[in-house]
Amino acid sequence: MNGVRLDRVSYRYPGAALPALEDVSLTIEPGELVVIAGGSGSGKSTLLRAISGLVPHFHGGTFAGTVTVGGIDTRSNGPGELAALVGTLFQDPETQVVMGTVRAELGFGLRNRGLGAAEVARGVEEAALALGISPLLDRVTSELSGGELQRTALGAALAGRPEVLVLDEPTSQLDPVAGDELIGLLRRANEDADTTILLAEHRLERCLHAADRAIALDRGRVVCDGTPAEFLAWAVSHAPALATPGATLLAGVGCEPVAGVKGARGALRARGLLPEVGDRERGESQTSFDKSHSRAPRRRLRRDRSASPPALELRGVWHELRSGPVLLRGVDLTLDPGERVALLGRNGAGKSTLLRHAAGLMTPTRGTVRAAGRVGLLMQNPGDYLVHERVRDEAPAAALRAVGLDGSAYAERHPRELSGGEKQRLALAVVLGDVDRDSPPAVLCLDEPTRGMDRDHKRSLTTLLEGIDGAVLVATHDTEFAASLAQRVLLLADGALIADGPAGEVLSGGSYFVTETARILGGAGATLTPEQGIAALTGTAGAIGEPPVVRV
Repeated sequence: MNGVRLDRVSYRYPGAALPALEDVSLTIEPGELVVIAGGSGSGKSTLLRAISGLVPHFHGGTFAGTVTVGGIDTRSNGPGELAALVGTLFQDPETQVVMGTVRAELGFGLRNRGLGAAEVARGVEEAALALGISPLLDRVTSELSGGELQRTALGAALAGRPEVLVLDEPTSQLDPVAGDELIGLLRRANEDADTTILLAEHRLERCLHAADRAIALDRGRVVCDGTPAEFLAWAVSHAPALATPGATLLAGVGCEPVAGVKGARGALRARGLLPEVGDRERGESQTSFDKSHSRAPRRRLRRDRSASPPALELRGVWHELRSGPVLLRGVDLTLDPGERVALLGRNGAGKSTLLRHAAGLMTPTRGTVRAAGRVGLLMQNPGDYLVHERVRDEAPAAALRAVGLDGSAYAERHPRELSGGEKQRLALAVVLGDVDRDSPPAVLCLDEPTRGMDRDHKRSLTTLLEGIDGAVLVATHDTEFAASLAQRVLLLADGALIADGPAGEVLSGGSYFVTETARILGGAGATLTPEQGIAALTGTAGAIGEPPVVRV
């Protein structure tokens, strides 16, 4: 095991105006778990593709420098030769999964390596158990949800126990529970099998605490390389969009940033900003923050239904398959014009199915769906919307400008060469382009729209959606995005709505479907964002324990 080494690597995609990687030199030691950070288009995916051999063998373009993996030169050995050494999961698992069933997909690589039936069966079983997908083994892959597809593709990558594992946004379609379990699984594989792991992520709060090292890229160059704590200190000062919510909160109250909820709470306790463990139960040493806000009133969303008809109404909606599971169970839902609503739930809960019913792509087996006008829908796979050879031909200029993909840097590029986040924004531009040409939709439904997006582009998306006249319904696993956009949050489980309330209530009091700030502060005062947390801890915002203002 010789680790991964890049020596002065530069790469430019065919037709690209700028290099995707520029003079990158790195050494990843065997057994390191490394997080690769950076904004959309910074070169993260390209770096991983270079390690797996897809760059330049599959993508073409201009390549300089040397990449060696386990002592093997990737220029002399393509992806096929490297497959036994490098396990790979990219942003779009729907293009990676090639077999008809989950069981066949997990065993595909093992059979190609010539392993016997017993070894293949054991590898499939272990991968399925590790990822919690044993119930899916005999499911048809074309019927899986996005998160189920992602776990299946990851299982195929893990089944062969590779020496090096490269993962591009592996939690982007996973619910918070599955995301946490995945990071734990990767840490376990790293420790038990000495697997070298390179993990590119935008939601750094999910994974940074488990990393040995963090590397940041900007415009194809390495701009930071250090421990997670060193990276966060650098990000707070030099690249705030890369700082985790917890790091932003800590820096805002004068603490050194650390990775993880446990470390953040410890840092706040050391400054006397949170009570010591056990003090709540004894009623001792309660901080002014807790005293002021333990009984903070909870505002409830009030809607005037007499003002205008609903933008969207579902009444008693069921969707039952003849020979399969029940997808929706008696869903009652009303969206008013102009509402911004987030839809949360674990993988397979029925979120995408609900959006498809809202848009008329699926018909309920029982119940009714009514909309006040057209319903626009952006589904999970951006590739389904991209049909042209050049970015500028995919959508009108105004829509491209709205999602930040206008200008010469993108116009002539092939959509296939974009990063995952850029593809997602381009697909959104296609949907918004239809809005420009036709009458505005009564409802805009978005299925995991922040997949592959960095924090800056999420903020831009929030601003964009706030300017849309119709109601917005977003299915997402990104609680930080939900907190920034939504007035109201729905929680779906097994096809049934089990929670419906203001964002400050739903996103603040639990362990998983909450923001990092809420986890650090224990849900006190329904505080969701770092800015609200800083105001609460420093007493700079009046009634600081109240939930965020709900727009009605």
